[in-house]
Amino acid sequence: MKWPTLSMKSNKNDFSYGIDSTIAQILALTTTYLFSMKVGIDMMTPTIIIGAITDKESNTSYNPLSHISEEQTSWIGSLIYLFPPVGSVVVSFVQDRFGHRVCMMVANVTHLLSVATLMLSDGPAGLYASSALMGFNVGFVTSFSLSYCGEVCEPKLRGTLTAVLNLFYFAGYLCVTMLYAVTADWRLSVLFTAILSVANAAILFKTPDSPMWLMSRGRTDEAKSTFNKLRGGVDEDKCAVEYRDMVRYTSEMNLPTVDLTNGEKKEMSSIKDSLYRFIEPETLKPLQLLVIMIFFTNLLSGIPYIPYLISIFDKFQVSFHPAWATTMYMAFGVAGNVLTICSINKLGKRFLALCTMATCSVCYLSIGIVGNVLPSTPVTSWIKIVLFFMSTFFSSMGIMPIVWILMCEIFPMKSKNVGAGLSSATYFILSFLMTKFYLDLEMFTGFYNTFVLFGSIGLIGLVYLHFQLPETENKTLNEISEHFKCKNTKADVQAGLA
Repeated sequence: MKWPTLSMKSNKNDFSYGIDSTIAQILALTTTYLFSMKVGIDMMTPTIIIGAITDKESNTSYNPLSHISEEQTSWIGSLIYLFPPVGSVVVSFVQDRFGHRVCMMVANVTHLLSVATLMLSDGPAGLYASSALMGFNVGFVTSFSLSYCGEVCEPKLRGTLTAVLNLFYFAGYLCVTMLYAVTADWRLSVLFTAILSVANAAILFKTPDSPMWLMSRGRTDEAKSTFNKLRGGVDEDKCAVEYRDMVRYTSEMNLPTVDLTNGEKKEMSSIKDSLYRFIEPETLKPLQLLVIMIFFTNLLSGIPYIPYLISIFDKFQVSFHPAWATTMYMAFGVAGNVLTICSINKLGKRFLALCTMATCSVCYLSIGIVGNVLPSTPVTSWIKIVLFFMSTFFSSMGIMPIVWILMCEIFPMKSKNVGAGLSSATYFILSFLMTKFYLDLEMFTGFYNTFVLFGSIGLIGLVYLHFQLPETENKTLNEISEHFKCKNTKADVQAGLA
């Protein structure tokens, strides 16, 4: 069997509709971007709560949590990673039946409910509940945001516009950490962020459903009209090739309401057939790739450290308040995402992933070596801080956003929601385990040896991705799906391989 060419040199699908199309897609994605920012806020909220617990300078009379134990702290920091899989499972059913707009409406309500729960929390039990609810929201929003971006964007802009999700995600990190650094009050900081949900509710009225979902429900005319609007209202002939490819891709769902180009309608597959399709190579191979990639990405993007950032900067002996160091850490993440948006279309996802994984591994190994070997001085303290900032900059520039972009690209339509849901569930389960048991690992190995361990594992991940990660930039979803149908799983690294 010949491989479909996935090299960056291929230009046969260089769809280009002009600035009107780009603006139309950005406007359609505005709601999704704001949701992504709220997800970032939710993910960082336990960090500022734990910071208020462990940082005596920041404890005020408004914070009654000074007596929370280290074990309770680890649960507050990790529960938010345990419940996203529940949200992912729920949204997979809601999304297929009711579409993305309904999911967005539900997410707005649950976001406001999570803020209210947090405001009423007066002890560990309340914080556990609010952390679990925020975790549910994270899984719910992440799943439909990724699939929505993948379905409404043209191939040439899909990588860039999906990368913007991660930019807003880190902007949420930066927003809540900066609010906490300024106010020194975690409740007030979170309360301010409720403005996003109110703004989203207003913008949602102008957000269209995905044309792929509309087509899968038999609403062909509405799907065609929405597709044309998302491409800037260009002539039908100009977008006919992409539209036919979308029809062919959507028809793989085998739903009874899918209207094919020849007017035929396929019958609903049985549960047995659906399970069989899920273990086919075009679904199983991407899932295997993503699960392994997620493991390495989590270690090198600082996931185990994030809930404990303020205490980690204390151990680095920063010369300024750790809350501001945390804000700077997130600012470097935002800067890295900006570069992703500017460079992903030119450099490709494969090149960015490999380069940034190598850089992050070197940064972590260097922090461990400096911390273990050199004496603690202001100079060595700054070296460790700069290397830590560099690690978040490069992980945010490459491996972290690329994992999420791949989730919305590499699964076939028939198993897209389940595949993306399982991948995101894997991300959060691994994140839960890494954050929950990080303190135990640190106690067992030593603080700086955790960096040596993670950096060494990262080098192993670099070798794996070199042989397994294909290039998907500027390729249609149908082409990417065809790539994974091949028996050989080795990536098409050489341009023009057929």
